[in-house]
Parts: sequence; C-alpha cells; structure tokens
Amino acid sequence: MSEAEYQIVKSTGFAIALGLAVLLQRWRPHRPLKGSWPANAGLAAFNAIVLGVVCLGCACAVSRWAGHYGFGLLNQSIPPLWLAIAVSVVGIDAIAYLWHRANHAAPLLWRFHRAHHSDPTFTATTALRFHPGELLLALPLRLLTVAALGVPIVGVIVFEVVFAFSNFLEHGNIQLGARLEQTLALVFVTPAIHRWHHGRGRSQLDSNYATIFSFWDRLFGTFVDARSEVRVDTGLPGMDERLDTLGILRLPVAGASGPSQQQE
Repeated sequence: MSEAEYQIVKSTGFAIALGLAVLLQRWRPHRPLKGSWPANAGLAAFNAIVLGVVCLGCACAVSRWAGHYGFGLLNQSIPPLWLAIAVSVVGIDAIAYLWHRANHAAPLLWRFHRAHHSDPTFTATTALRFHPGELLLALPLRLLTVAALGVPIVGVIVFEVVFAFSNFLEHGNIQLGARLEQTLALVFVTPAIHRWHHGRGRSQLDSNYATIFSFWDRLFGTFVDARSEVRVDTGLPGMDERLDTLGILRLPVAGASGPSQQQE
C-alpha cells in the first residue's frame, strides 16, 4: 500500500467516524449541550499541520522498516493476517492505556493533557481537543510500539480506523439504552464510561483510562461502571470558562490544576 492510499483510508475512516458520532448524538443526545466545536476544530486543524510537517505517515514508514529487517514480535514468524491485525490493535491499545495513565500521573504530561479535559462540554468534537505538545510527546512511544510489535501496515491502518471510531463515539453526547450500554461495556469503552473519566472529581479523573477496550481498566483496577442515566459534571477542575483555540494552546503554561496539582 502506498503512502497516498494509507492517508486516503485513514482520512476516510476519520471522517466517517466523526460523522457517525455527530449523527448519533443528535438522534439520541445524552442531554442538551452547546459544544465547543469552534475551538476544538481550530485546534484539530493546527494539529494536522504540525503533525503533517513533523511526521506524516511515520507509522507506515516504521512498519515498512520493521518488516524489511524482520524486527518486532510479529516479524519473527508468519502469523495469519487476522492474528497479526488483532495483536496489533490490542497491543497498541494497551500502550495507549498506559500512556493515558502516565498523562494523569506525571506533572509535565498533565500540563499538556489537561487541554483535553478543559472542555466544559462532552461532545464528539472533544475527541479533537488534544494539545500538539501531547501528540508530539506521544509520537515516539507510538512508533516504538509499532516497531516492537512488528505491526504490518494493514495493522496500523486497522488500528487507526478502530481508534478513530472509538475515540469519537465514546466522546459523543450519546444516550445508549441501558441493556446495550451494559453489553458493550463488557468489552468496549462506551460514552457513559468515558464521560465519567471527564468528570471534575479526583476519583473520576483517576478511572476509566482505556480508549478501545474496557478490559484494560478492569485488569488494572481502574474501572468504574457508569450508566447513561447518570449526569456527570464534566470539565477541568477549577476551570469554568470556555477557552478558544489560542487559550487551549496556552494552557500548559497556565496555573496548575487537576490530579497533578499537588505534585507541581
């Protein structure tokens, strides 16, 4: 697969995932909300430029390198394609869980990550609200994971698409039926589960870190069961104002707040 084809598939999956999340939150809204989409969209556009300049398609390049030199777990044998894809998605998601926990525990990382939690609303576009500093800090770890696992290019693509759907849907202002919510939560992160993580309370911020699979939180003791009928006061502790894109970019140098406050 060429670099152009990779970018087309990734962008198409991204657009479909965002569109689906927006449609679902309009069809089955959890509660009436006026989202922060102008600020979030502006930040996403800025991030696209920064990452495009720094590392456009790096994961693809690392995957090709690992395959060519036989580097990484999956390149030590020739597993069936379905198994290679499954190991890739689960393995990268596991590292994403650990990285997310680190972002809440380490003072420096929290300074960047709190930009994501600074959205006082909780809608699909909150999934776009990441500081470029956090994305750049995460990049070496993501590339190292791809290399260490020997993730094939198709595994990178499948993960990117699955991650996009999970990220947008779990941030959606979506009200799922109780039975569907409970069933999906056995394996996947649902909007209610992740909405709890975006609450202003310390115990909420210290739980439900997973992105795709909820069993990481269950395995490591950070899972809190949450239901759609529960209303959560979301946002960054100690902050009530709505930030524009520039305000979000400035947040790492603003006063400390949140789970790492006492450490800084």
